[in-house]
Amino acid sequence: MSEHLKLIVEQLNKEPFRKSFNLITFDSLEPMQLLQVLNDVLAEIDPKQDIDIREEMPEQTVKRMCSLLGLLKYKPPGSPSDVSGFRQGLVMGSKPVIHPILHWLLQRLPELKKRAYLAHFLVKLDVPSEFLQDDVVGEIYHQYEELVEAFKTYHRECEQLRSSGFSTADIRKDISTMEVEKDQLINNVEKLKKRVETVANHQRMLEQARLLRVEEERESSLSNQKLEQKNQLFQAEQRLLRAQQQLKDLRQAAADANPESLMKRLEEEIKINSYMVSEKLPKELESVRCTVEYLKKVLSEPAMGQADLVQLEDKIKDVNSQINHLIEKKMIRNDPIDDKLTLYRQQAAIITRKKESKAEELQEAREELAALERELSQRTNQTSGSDGQEVIRYDELNRLVVRLRSKSTAYKKKRQEIAEMKAEYGVLQWTEENLKEKHESVQQKLQSVEAEKGISGYSNTQEELEKMSAMKSELDEKKGRTLDDMSEMVKKLNSMISEKKTALAPVIKELRSLRQGYQEVSQEYEEKKAQYESCAAGLESNRSKLEQDVKALREETAQKENQYHYTNSMTEASTSSVRGENTKFNCPSELFRCLYLCREVYLKKISEQELLGKKLREEQKVVRESHAANMEQVKLWKDLEQLMECKRQCFIRAQSQASIGQVIQEGGEDRLVL
Repeated sequence: MSEHLKLIVEQLNKEPFRKSFNLITFDSLEPMQLLQVLNDVLAEIDPKQDIDIREEMPEQTVKRMCSLLGLLKYKPPGSPSDVSGFRQGLVMGSKPVIHPILHWLLQRLPELKKRAYLAHFLVKLDVPSEFLQDDVVGEIYHQYEELVEAFKTYHRECEQLRSSGFSTADIRKDISTMEVEKDQLINNVEKLKKRVETVANHQRMLEQARLLRVEEERESSLSNQKLEQKNQLFQAEQRLLRAQQQLKDLRQAAADANPESLMKRLEEEIKINSYMVSEKLPKELESVRCTVEYLKKVLSEPAMGQADLVQLEDKIKDVNSQINHLIEKKMIRNDPIDDKLTLYRQQAAIITRKKESKAEELQEAREELAALERELSQRTNQTSGSDGQEVIRYDELNRLVVRLRSKSTAYKKKRQEIAEMKAEYGVLQWTEENLKEKHESVQQKLQSVEAEKGISGYSNTQEELEKMSAMKSELDEKKGRTLDDMSEMVKKLNSMISEKKTALAPVIKELRSLRQGYQEVSQEYEEKKAQYESCAAGLESNRSKLEQDVKALREETAQKENQYHYTNSMTEASTSSVRGENTKFNCPSELFRCLYLCREVYLKKISEQELLGKKLREEQKVVRESHAANMEQVKLWKDLEQLMECKRQCFIRAQSQASIGQVIQEGGEDRLVL
């Protein structure tokens, strides 16, 4: 169970959950929190499950989760009849119910995502039969079934394309490189055009080059036609030889034809037909019936999982061991009469197998002959209907039938080989899937063991070393095989390089002159660039100084405006107070004294508020600087508090168990005294 919990915590801490659990915090989760974790995992599989369970009724939550788990083919541990207990545990958020579900889901998350995605489209709607009797509803349901089948085919094609190895990123990369090469070629063509325009009679030379290219293409097409005609001539000669051989065989068969041979042939056909009707066809019919019954039985059974397959494999091993034991007993008994009869039985079994194989070949040949005769009759009817006379004669038809028989036998062999290869491919594919699953489980166990031992990554490193050694041995073999090829390639490359050097000599001369011009232009460019950068730096410094001056002036203007508005408002307030309270002040000196006192009070309040704001800003700065350290300290204290609480609970449990044991011991001592 601890291994399961470790796996669950590791998977939940990874993408896309990022829960940051450990074993203690995960084990101490409340039932509602555990249900929310399960709901988050189900929401990752099916986005429609992304619901806050606090806003949903418990019955609806259980119904929704059970329906999705049923689609994902989850089998609860225990007896299948204990469904109510499973539902009750899911409602209560029981750990023995939810932990196995999380372990099963997190182990096969990509597979379950795919299954949930397909279930939305492939699980058919349950429409009552009385509704399907309506024409409109029946037609719509038929369209729905066709769309489901179309989705299956499209999804299969999509999976095949994904597994074929083609990547959109690689294709886009190839397209971008091809576009760059295209632009380069266009630029090269433009440069060559400009260079050619300076040459005299360039139009005439271009026309001659075009004619040369046309003639070269014509020469290549004529050479291809020559090769095709040679192949056709060889095939015609081969057909002539086969026809001559067939004619020779037919003449020999016609020379040997007599009534006795015909009677023997007919008797053989009668025997073969009687064997087919009395023995072979009833056996095939019975085998087909058994296969149909077996397939019906397989369809009626529920879907099998890995555990069921393991049980079946164990049963098969037990039965094989019993069979081997019985064979050993029979060999120990070793009855001499049976020993004499085994030789005859083996010979009879070999003869029956040969007889059955020959009968199957004969049946296939007859079916093919009947199909060819039907096709031949259709062709003859078409030709006689169009031209009014028979085109193919009887002897030509016989030759055609003989040739088709030879081809049909070859076709049958190839088809049988293809069927065997397909069956072998299916078995290998199934074996590969099983081996992959076993390999994944073994890798997970190996990684866990390596992590426990403190040597994680050892197996991967060893596999990489083995791969590198295998690659090195292959490269050494390839190097040994390709030394001669490389020497020949070097000779060819040297000859090609010499040819290219002779061809590029005039171009290199032109390139030298162009390089000198390029150096002069680049030197001039560097000088102009230095002048530009110095001028730009001076202008940039002037611009920054002007911006600073403008900013200072704007701040000063804003400050003056604030002072103006403040004095204006104070003046208006004083005038209004003077107008309203003329009865209080009998002389102007008292009025000015009151205004002075008000000014002193307001200035004192402003200075106090400024000091308070400065102090608060300093405190805010101190709090910001120490916020991260304080939060870390708070987290550490919380973890320490949880650890102490866990220790307290453990101490209480141990003390209660000790007291119970003491009571039991005292009760036993009292009984002994009595």
